[in-house]
Amino acid sequence: MSCDPYALALDGVLKLTPYQPGKPVSELERELGLTTVVKLASNENPLGPSPLALAAMQKTLSGIGEYPDGNGFALKSALGERYGLDTDQITLGNGSNDVLELLARAFLKPGLKAVFSEHAFAVYPLATIATGAECKPVSALPADADMPMGHDLDAMAAAITDDVRLVFVANPNNPTGTWVEKEPLRRFLEKVPSHCIAVLDEAYTEYVEDGRFESPKALLQDFPNLIVTRTFSKAWGLAGLRVGYGLSSPAIADLLNRVRQPFNVNSVALAAAEAALADNDHLLQSRTVNEAGLVQWKAACDKLGLAYLPSLGNFLAINVQQDGQALFDVLLRKGVITRTVGVYGMPEWLRVSIGTAEQNDFAIKALQEALTTH
Repeated sequence: MSCDPYALALDGVLKLTPYQPGKPVSELERELGLTTVVKLASNENPLGPSPLALAAMQKTLSGIGEYPDGNGFALKSALGERYGLDTDQITLGNGSNDVLELLARAFLKPGLKAVFSEHAFAVYPLATIATGAECKPVSALPADADMPMGHDLDAMAAAITDDVRLVFVANPNNPTGTWVEKEPLRRFLEKVPSHCIAVLDEAYTEYVEDGRFESPKALLQDFPNLIVTRTFSKAWGLAGLRVGYGLSSPAIADLLNRVRQPFNVNSVALAAAEAALADNDHLLQSRTVNEAGLVQWKAACDKLGLAYLPSLGNFLAINVQQDGQALFDVLLRKGVITRTVGVYGMPEWLRVSIGTAEQNDFAIKALQEALTTH
């Protein structure tokens, strides 16, 4: 008896192309026999986790034979205290990607649509298409705009028709690094109708100076159809543990928890994230290293004559003025892992994560050599 799984799969699943993560260091070392590799591909914190988080992880290991707290009470309580929200307004996820998937499962189906910007995070269309719903991408701002290739909020608001249930706004946006200031964002949210959930994806917000963006509490008080998603994978340095969260009204959180898998955040991740929240010094150090690294990379690009987009994240989108994939391959052979962004409609760009000063210097020298010889 033969079986054709493709004939049995949902139409939305058949339309998907698997998400391609950044190349691991170990894989490049195996392939090319390199001993020195710098990975600036996945927007990870080069400082790694807080010492408090590491200690919490170690302490938790002795109880790893038991299931984690399926409700995440301690972490939710810590997050609630940090943001001035009730715990029933918080949804925990296996990374913020998980929360985005939960939103699609809860609110999308065939015949409905999701709106997002042209160069926005790849998970938005993946989550949408998997449900059988339709993507409704909106052209980004032009290259000569004040925020080149950023979100065109007016056009996005105009795209929200009666069949749109989700609108995604990444702030700052990956892979461009562009952002939306709080006044334009608030004006946009005022235009989002009640039949549509506004998803404010703030995965990189900890890298933004305090006070520049409006607090989740203030926004949620005024916009009951809003959810703010955040992650511990970036500035908090816990990418390998996969833990994120959503902040919303109790009603939205309740719906997400109905489709959330039991025990979707493991015990080690719960403990590490709670401990990380208590280490503000580590967070400030991470931000300082990132700000210095952005200056370092921008100066290098200026010297090399390469244009780049403004960024408030821990990465820089660089126009390499040639096929990005080809230059990516050259850099791999020099021991530098960056990220191509052709899938985002940016084939002549590379996204470079910000590393330590030493890592940045190594990668910049490799880029200069690659541009000279390629």
